[in-house]
Amino acid sequence: MTTVQDQTPKQAESMYVPEPAKIVSMTKLTDMEMHYKLRLPEGRPLGHQPGQFVQVSLLGVGECPISICSSPTQGDTFELCIRRAGRVTERLHQLSEGDTIGIRGPMGHGFDVSEMHGKDIVIISGGLGMAPARSLVQYILDERSRFGRFFLLYGGRTPEELLFKEDVVRWRESDAVDFHVTVDRPDKGWRGKTGVVTTLFKELPKLDPAETQAVIIGPPIMFKFVVLEILSRRIPQSNIYCSLERQMKCGVGKCGHCQANNVYVCQDGPVFKYAQLKALRESVE
Repeated sequence: MTTVQDQTPKQAESMYVPEPAKIVSMTKLTDMEMHYKLRLPEGRPLGHQPGQFVQVSLLGVGECPISICSSPTQGDTFELCIRRAGRVTERLHQLSEGDTIGIRGPMGHGFDVSEMHGKDIVIISGGLGMAPARSLVQYILDERSRFGRFFLLYGGRTPEELLFKEDVVRWRESDAVDFHVTVDRPDKGWRGKTGVVTTLFKELPKLDPAETQAVIIGPPIMFKFVVLEILSRRIPQSNIYCSLERQMKCGVGKCGHCQANNVYVCQDGPVFKYAQLKALRESVE
């Protein structure tokens, strides 16, 4: 993995100096989440891996880390899903198309997609975890011939809180992914499955453990139950990826907010192998 010390001057600058990104479009996803499509100057690609994040800033307001929710295969724009949860995100929700925000990054350690080539993929996502999961889902669908079977399990609290509803409809209808979705609290109009995301494991066919890569992205409370389901299918720990949500702030390993034991999630993660994660119990419990 590239460290700050190993980076070129241009890479190091992107870690510390924000550059302007224009808001191409804004779409309301839920009462709390807004979807942004952004473009860097001259349409330069962000150059990210699925699973990485950026630091988003507003001059005079502040900065916050946000997961990238689009694949690098999607052209000259990139996308963010931002939940309104504080001063900075509140102001971001008040912006308009054509406005400019600051971007540092991409940052962190994403998914090693080359290691996934030729394998069956199972992605299990819960809640806001669908935002970073979407970057990997898009990548797999755009590079579909590089992968084996593809299974996507998505759990939300309520139908209203499901993210990317247009994508959900497309995934349901697609032959390229075996997609299943459930909610904890259905409303009167919900006609889908009900229950926590682990109830969807019964929808999976028999898997070849050595040829299967599993990805878990969601709230920490979800991890131990999903991991148990995956391990019960004899999938090796080295074939399980986990993307952590933790209280990050600076993005460059200086402030210590995201430290778990001797690991900085913003630099060493947010994507980890489960074999690594076992030593970082405090990060998921």
